[in-house]
Amino acid sequence: MQRFRPYRLNQTVRDKYAEVHLSAGDFVQPYFVVDGVGIRQELKSLAGVWHFSIDELLKELARLAKTGVDKILLFGVLDSERKDARGSQAYAPNNLVARAVAAIKRAYPQFTLITDVCLCGYTDHGHCGLTDGQNVLNAETLPLLADMAVTHARAGADIVAPSAMQDGQVAAIRAALSAADCAQTKILGYSAKYASNLYSPFREAAQSAPAFGDRRAYQMDYRNISQALPEVAADIEEGADIVMVKPAHTYLDIIQRVRTQFPQIPLAAYHTSGEYMLLKAAAQAGLCAEIPTALEILTAIKRAGADWLITYYAQTITEHL
Repeated sequence: MQRFRPYRLNQTVRDKYAEVHLSAGDFVQPYFVVDGVGIRQELKSLAGVWHFSIDELLKELARLAKTGVDKILLFGVLDSERKDARGSQAYAPNNLVARAVAAIKRAYPQFTLITDVCLCGYTDHGHCGLTDGQNVLNAETLPLLADMAVTHARAGADIVAPSAMQDGQVAAIRAALSAADCAQTKILGYSAKYASNLYSPFREAAQSAPAFGDRRAYQMDYRNISQALPEVAADIEEGADIVMVKPAHTYLDIIQRVRTQFPQIPLAAYHTSGEYMLLKAAAQAGLCAEIPTALEILTAIKRAGADWLITYYAQTITEHL
């Protein structure tokens, strides 16, 4: 008879035989930056997450630096009156995200700074690209995403992360970065991004909900597995340095398949706003202990094959490791 219980005798023994360990270097902390000064406003849709003006974000990063988390993902949040049909503030020189990137790099050069590249938070219709009636235009959107990536790279972003799910976006951005003498800037592709019901809290936080229709015409159908690997392969062929699966906790099978098929490329997984808030709500209702459950879920995402864990829990979890 094989005996397995000796491997589980006590915490010391369990730790000795544990195969997967979380560390601060695994995590990416997302932030939402807004125009203004002295703004630190907790979001109703995302408990424990804030809108920060640039000056307040710099203060917050001082706390993050103490945890050992060294990667951040930055989203710009724009007032509605500054949005237009073409999302022009997304790629305008010295725009909100560019100013935030420059300020962060001056104050905290040790952080790896990732910026989201998508038009949804900058267009008055809330879609991820240019539109013609109810249709999102793929080819016409690509140059604008490329311009946005170049704007971020010139400000000092280490990694640009196109999340618009437009065919060919990585190739367009890679070409534009090279032409702008920013070839050293890396690309994190939102390669297998599903049309999920778990994005609602984020859309309120980023003020990026679509004004009509939805995004199922360009984000992946959650019923499908077979499209994920070709999507990832296409991003790698186009020049992505890192790929991503989103959501994470509910897509462990996709993470595992991508890891197995593409072992050579770094793999990120985005533990989304809905996954985060479902856990928050369950803990508040007394259905689970929040931090131990979060540790279990995030460990499962890493166990499935993710190298980077993008999560609103990053700072909190690393304080408990």
